Amino acid sequence: MEAGVRNSLKGEVKDIKYDGLMAQVTMWVGGWGANSPLITSVMTRDSLEDSGFKEGDQVDALIKAVNVVMLKQ
Repeated sequence: MEAGVRNSLKGEVKDIKYDGLMAQVTMWVGGWGANSPLITSVMTRDSLEDSGFKEGDQVDALIKAVNVVMLKQ
């Protein structure tokens, strides 16, 4: 599938949670395990079911944002 998104991260689905019509998918990025960064996506339950994602699946996170907020440390 082609997408007009330039930023992507490879990872593994860590956890999937459902809440009514919505679902939350969390993935490890750049490695697996407790020290790996996490990315979380919220989507409709229908979209999750259409994707067929399951815990442990290898996935790509495509990131497209209008704004990126940066904070001084």
